[in-house]
Amino acid sequence: MSVVTRFAPSPTGFLHIGGVRTALFNWLFARHHGGKYLLRIEDTDKERSTQEAVDAILAGLDWMGLDADGETVFQSARADRHRAVAEEMLANGWAYKCFATPEDLSAMREAAKAEGRNIGYDGRWRDRDPAEAPAGAPFVIRVRTPQEGSTVIDDVVQGPVEV
Repeated sequence: MSVVTRFAPSPTGFLHIGGVRTALFNWLFARHHGGKYLLRIEDTDKERSTQEAVDAILAGLDWMGLDADGETVFQSARADRHRAVAEEMLANGWAYKCFATPEDLSAMREAAKAEGRNIGYDGRWRDRDPAEAPAGAPFVIRVRTPQEGSTVIDDVVQGPVEV
């Protein structure tokens, strides 16, 4: 197995201790297994991302000696590819548009907390016609996951993870 890890910080501020920990663990894991450690800057939040934050992240990683294998990738540079894949997923029924508002999502969280349930999206737009949404309403694209059963991922570090 060829090991490839990546660190993907959002350039919305300085590198924090949690990010440093993730970068260090991923770098060490890749080095230990003779693999690659990649750096991807998650710069898709155009309102909050700044070049100063990018520079600070890169300087911090450089100071720690956490050198990436290959060029740093900027997530926004692949927006066209991501859009094409999202459209393909929608066309094939593998994903759907969700028009739940921030207020809807907050109400779902509060209801789940009050009822002692796990917090999560309730699927209200899963099977609805997007034409039911208000014209021009913002949406997110959600993956159409199975509603019954479980999904098991065999994680090389944690072992089987069931969701």
